[in-house]
Amino acid sequence: MKLIEVKDYHEMSQVAADYLLSNIKKSDKLTLGLATGGTPQGLYEALIQDHKENNTSYQHVSSFNLDEYIGLSGDQPNSYCHYMKENLFNHINIRSENTHIPSGKAVDLVGECKAYDHMIESCGGIDLQVLGIGSNGHIGFNEPGTSFDSETHIVELAQSTREANARYFDSTDEVPTHAITMGIATILKSKEILLLISGQAKQEALKKLMEGEVSEDFPASILNRHPNVTVIADEEALTLVEDLKQLNK
Repeated sequence: MKLIEVKDYHEMSQVAADYLLSNIKKSDKLTLGLATGGTPQGLYEALIQDHKENNTSYQHVSSFNLDEYIGLSGDQPNSYCHYMKENLFNHINIRSENTHIPSGKAVDLVGECKAYDHMIESCGGIDLQVLGIGSNGHIGFNEPGTSFDSETHIVELAQSTREANARYFDSTDEVPTHAITMGIATILKSKEILLLISGQAKQEALKKLMEGEVSEDFPASILNRHPNVTVIADEEALTLVEDLKQLNK
């Protein structure tokens, strides 16, 4: 696991954007795994700014999002489909047919999960997966206790996750209770993973990740066993791991 230390959220976002852009520009076909929420928003803003200034092409890029709320249609403002369009897709020249997000309104949700994994495999797998980390160690919506062998599946969201996402809704009660998420095994099949961590709220999670103990009680810990993970973390998030960094030098 490679650690890139940055000063703050802005620098984390720009370094992450430069990382993605390097891959986008050198590849003639690239499949990205994308995340939503507050953590990657600055990354997407930087990609949009680059597209405006440099006209970087996304015609050869495909994308698969990590997750979607169950019960929300893609045109609802709090759906992740809407988030991706507003925060990235509508502002770059990626082909709409190359963007994939699981449907939270599918009649057969189990079938939707299986079909999503099949689509990823049909594209040749994910080349570069962008992740954030929850305060309880969740990646995607894989909550503590999720099997490391899980593929795309339906999950009941932990109360802490719903409370963390309540800022996007009028109240916690409006946050859906379930979601479709890529499973941990699905994520681990990615050829490369880029994990973004910023801020005080993620200090404990980053410390636990860097300690290296692998347990399903802390889903992100499995990233310690992936051969190609880069973590970009800012000073505030790294506060509690200073001693560990000294040990690792």
